[in-house]
Amino acid sequence: MRELSEQEKVRREKLENIREFCNPYPDRYEITHSLFEASKLEDGIDNVAVAGRIVFQRKMGKMSFLRLRDIDSDLQISLKIDLLGEETYKFFKNNVDIGDFIGVKGEIFTTQTGEKTLRASEFKFLGKALKPLPEKFHGLTDPELCYRHRYVDLIMNNDTRDRFRIRMNFIKELRNYLYSLGYYEIETPILNNKASGAVARPFVSHHNALDMDVYLRIAPETYMKRAVLSGMPKVFEIGRCFRNEGMDATHLQDFTMIEAYQAYYNYEDNMKLIQNLLQTIIQNIFGTLTISVGDKVIDMSGDWPKVSFRDLILKYSDIDINIYDTCEKLIKKIKDDKIELDSDTPIENLGYGNLVDYLYKKVARPHIIKPIYLISHPISLSPLARTNDDDNSITDRFQLVVNGAEIVNGYSELVDPQEQERRLIEQAKLKEGGDEEAMEMDYDYIGAMEYGMPPISGWGMGIDRIVQLLTNSDNIRDVVMFPLMRPLDDDNN
Repeated sequence: MRELSEQEKVRREKLENIREFCNPYPDRYEITHSLFEASKLEDGIDNVAVAGRIVFQRKMGKMSFLRLRDIDSDLQISLKIDLLGEETYKFFKNNVDIGDFIGVKGEIFTTQTGEKTLRASEFKFLGKALKPLPEKFHGLTDPELCYRHRYVDLIMNNDTRDRFRIRMNFIKELRNYLYSLGYYEIETPILNNKASGAVARPFVSHHNALDMDVYLRIAPETYMKRAVLSGMPKVFEIGRCFRNEGMDATHLQDFTMIEAYQAYYNYEDNMKLIQNLLQTIIQNIFGTLTISVGDKVIDMSGDWPKVSFRDLILKYSDIDINIYDTCEKLIKKIKDDKIELDSDTPIENLGYGNLVDYLYKKVARPHIIKPIYLISHPISLSPLARTNDDDNSITDRFQLVVNGAEIVNGYSELVDPQEQERRLIEQAKLKEGGDEEAMEMDYDYIGAMEYGMPPISGWGMGIDRIVQLLTNSDNIRDVVMFPLMRPLDDDNN
């Protein structure tokens, strides 16, 4: 049995007192306005009913002030004995604490200090908090405690509420933008027979009813393209994806992303779409295209430049991937230059494309601040992307990179089933050779492609990462409401 603090014991005693007066956990309360709406009303409007959690109260003899809060707003409430009646007011003073939920009804007025306030003529108790809230937020400045107790973080910390309002508004604006262009929102499987859709290490689980191993989806890509070939020219999905890889300030193993696909588009069309989409959303949310990230100010306006993989790596090292064009040559050069790649897989087991990608992430990506499109990816790094018509060693692919983070990944899709089969066979060989991030053969997807596919271009964007950028957050977990955490050894903590 967990040991209770003195405050928790007192609150439990008050709960028993409340039961004698009313039901401490009623089933509903009818409001007329949200706290935000009420805070914008003109003085003199009466019969305004609001509800919320008490986050501040100052109890006095015959009059008390308190503050109610929800995700969007605070509202000051005044309680007077002559309006509520002696019995109700006494009940409030003796039994109601910070953290409790109440409903009040009354008239809007503005105090002498200029604060919009509701003068309550009716009061109803809506829920008892058995744990006290922190009087100040010094008890939850530890980021790990904020992640573990996000519910308290959201109650007490305005910056946290701002971040999640931005996240929710971003997703709303994103959906509205795509809906306005005629996109269909669909859902694809999270449990898959094959670890497909991207080059990454999967999570493996077991399906008891079917007695088979399954993979949590790395990306919805192959199913999204199945939808396009079935006759839906514009589709998107916002959902959770899972990659059993490293964890740092910009990476999580379970994350939210959007993928969108459009028939008859190529990757250059989608670069234009992404630029306009993000500029529109950022302008709508912030009223400007200038964002602050750390001590940097980043201008998201204008046309974003395109830079090739080769040129970017060459700019920040003396390695030309057109010269070091095999695994053997590139590994030797990396070792000669004493470059340490951040790969969980031994670099000798990586395919050439993954090797180039890790090299770029090490030597070049940290230097990118303003938005750029990274293009001309090696073909083995992009097994689902279309080969470039002029250079069959690269693909028609792009990545939007801002402040050292990859925000969007997209390409012209490979729609030739025979070429796709050949590439997936190569990926399967790499996987057998120890490259855990290589893709598996997926003959069901090949079979779907053989029914015929139009030209397609698609893109994916990590919602967590773009919101991390836009909210100037140090860690990606700052913008995930309930991130996965290692369990505490002692449940009493």
